[in-house]
Amino acid sequence: MRMYDIIMKKRNGGTLTGDEIAFFVEGYTRGEIPDYQVSALMMAIYFQKMTGQETLALTMAMAHSGDMLDLSAIHGIKVDKHSTGGVGDKTSLALAPMVAACGIPVAKMSGRGLGHTGGTIDKLESFPGFTTALSQEQFLENVNRIGIAIMGQTADLAPADRKLYALRDVTATVDNLSLIASSIMSKKLAAGADAIVLDVKTGSGAFMKAEEDARALAAEMVRIGNNAGRRTIAVISDMDQPLGYAVGNALEVREAIDTLKGGGPSDFRELCLTLGTQMLLAGGKTQDPEEAQDMLQKSIENGDALRKLAQFVEAQGGDARAVYDPGLLPHASLQLPLAAPVSGYVSHIACDEVGICSLMLGGGRETKDSQIDLSVGLVLQKKVGDYVEAGEVLAILHANDESRAVQAGERFLKACHIGTQAPGKRPFIKEVLTDF
Repeated sequence: MRMYDIIMKKRNGGTLTGDEIAFFVEGYTRGEIPDYQVSALMMAIYFQKMTGQETLALTMAMAHSGDMLDLSAIHGIKVDKHSTGGVGDKTSLALAPMVAACGIPVAKMSGRGLGHTGGTIDKLESFPGFTTALSQEQFLENVNRIGIAIMGQTADLAPADRKLYALRDVTATVDNLSLIASSIMSKKLAAGADAIVLDVKTGSGAFMKAEEDARALAAEMVRIGNNAGRRTIAVISDMDQPLGYAVGNALEVREAIDTLKGGGPSDFRELCLTLGTQMLLAGGKTQDPEEAQDMLQKSIENGDALRKLAQFVEAQGGDARAVYDPGLLPHASLQLPLAAPVSGYVSHIACDEVGICSLMLGGGRETKDSQIDLSVGLVLQKKVGDYVEAGEVLAILHANDESRAVQAGERFLKACHIGTQAPGKRPFIKEVLTDF
C-alpha cells in the first residue's frame, strides 16, 4: 500500500477503505508518512468529502492510535458530555455535580482553553489548590467514591488527532464536516464512556455559525457514536450571545455555584437541565424525561448537587470552602461599569467579540504558553431583548489593568447593538438528536 495511491484515489473522488485509512493514520502517527503527503490528502478530503463509512473508519483509527481509557472498574453506566465550546460556557461546573448527585457516574477528561476564555480545567483551578493531575487509579477511585472526577487529557489519548489537527490548522483544512466530527469523536471514544451527550453550539459565538451546519455536525457525530456502539445524543443550543451573564474563569465559577444554589441565569439553567436529562436517560436512571428533569431539580433544591461539587473539589485538592463562600475565589482589583450610550432594546450582542474582550483583559490564551488571569472577565447586566435606558449599565468589566479595561470596554460597546424595536424571541434549545 502506498500513500501516493491513497492521495490520488481520494483526489479523484474515490472512497477509501478502512485499511487505507488505518494505513495513513498509523503511518503518520509513527512519523513514517511525511507532513506534505498527509497535507495533500487532507486537501483532497476537504474538496471531495468523505462518506459516513469513511468518517467512521477515520474516527476509529484515530481513537485507537493511542491509549483507550478503560473505565470498566467504575460501577454503573458512564456518560460523558462534550461541548463544541462558546462564550461563557461553564456548563460542566454545574452539570457534572447535578448528574452525579442523581447517581450517574461522571468520569470526564477535559482540556485547557486556547482562545477567549479558559477551558474547564482552568475554571476549576479558580478553587485554590485544585488539580486534575490524577493517576488513573485515583481518577477511577474518586468516581466510585463520590461519583465524579475530572482529569486532564493525556498525551497518549488519540495522538493521531493531535497531529492531524495541528496540520489541518496550518493548511486551511479545518473546516470540513467529517474531519471536525472525527476529531471530536475520536477523543470521546478513546475516553471510555458508555454513552456520550454532545452540546453542539450555533450562532455568532460558536464554531458552527449557521444552524444548518450545527445540525449537520451533530447528526454526523451521533451517527459515528451510535455506529461505534456508544449511545450518543446531541443537543443543539444557542450561542448567539454569551451563555448566562458571566464571562471569565472565576466569574463563571461563581455563576455555576449560584445556579447550584437555586439561582443563576435562566438560559444556563435550561441548558444544564436539558443536557442532564439526556445524561440520566442515557445512563438508564429513568426512561421518562420529566422524571429525569425532576430528579435534577431536586438535586438543586435539597442541596445535594452543591454538596457534590464541594466533595469533588475537596477530593482533587481544592479548597471546598469556596463552594459555600465564593468570596474566596480570585477577584479582580478593578470593576468598570459600561453604560449604554442610548435608550432602547438590546437587539444583538456579537458573542465572539465579547469573548475577545475577556481575552484582552487576560482571561484567555493567545498561545498555548499564555498565562491566564483567573480573576478577570465581564458580567453582563443586560441581554438580548432587554430594555435599557441611556446611561444604564450594560456590563461590568473585572480587570487588573486599567488600560486593558478601557480598550476592552470600547470593544464591548461596539459589540452590543441597541435598537428601537424589541427583537423576536428565539428558542434557546434548538433540537435534540438521538438517532441516525
